Amino acid sequence: MLRIAVAQFAPGVDKDENLAAVGKLAGEAAGRGARVVVFPEFAMFTAPAMDGRFAESAEPLDGPFTGALGDLARRYGVHVVAGMNERLDEPGRISNTLVAVSPAGEIVAEYRKLHLYDAFGYKESELVRPGDITDPETFTADGVTFGMQTCYDVRFPEVTRRIVDAGADVLVLPADWVPGPLKEDHWRTLVRARAIENTIYVAAAGQCAPTGAGNSMLVDPMGVVTAALGEGPGVACGEVSPERIAAVREKNPALGLRRFTVTWTE
Repeated sequence: MLRIAVAQFAPGVDKDENLAAVGKLAGEAAGRGARVVVFPEFAMFTAPAMDGRFAESAEPLDGPFTGALGDLARRYGVHVVAGMNERLDEPGRISNTLVAVSPAGEIVAEYRKLHLYDAFGYKESELVRPGDITDPETFTADGVTFGMQTCYDVRFPEVTRRIVDAGADVLVLPADWVPGPLKEDHWRTLVRARAIENTIYVAAAGQCAPTGAGNSMLVDPMGVVTAALGEGPGVACGEVSPERIAAVREKNPALGLRRFTVTWTE
């Protein structure tokens, strides 16, 4: 059994305040026995509107934010996953990037959002460059394999399926799910669907009110929500069990019975 945590808060434009919030929540999660702590999309910096401030505040992958995450990971002996606005060599544009940092303080996996939020009146692609389609990166904690994707990606089931084919037992899903009519219902439905159809755990960590819809949760391979939060900041912890995955897949061998695979072209 591996204990993991989803941590939600409402990041703002002050990166030092955001890091302080991440540190407080990481300490709480570690104190409750978590070995992996998942934070929201854009945990490093979030402005009320997606504008040039995201590019101005962007950092390289080896910048101060990831360095601070490494310090926290070492201090608490946990893996930390968090979202950041990564600086690019393209002026005025960023990558919406997730990093996974090990207890040794090293970046062990990274993910750049593939499907940008050009929906519900938003146009993320005006500022963000979509990630390149490559083999999914994974990381391992206590023998459990984790894969990563971001927010709007959850509406594209083939993204998760490729991560499962890469060997992931758990999908971590940082998000800044924008509130709106039926949006919270979509979030809960989609997160549970990705767990059920892939017979994996999903650890979904969203920004909370007022910027995000909250509702962070850990869902097991049968779609059971085993830990969850509401609209406010906090930490929810739950157990991940390889035995549970094996038992569910024996009962529902959907991955083995499928007749299609997911492929892509350059």
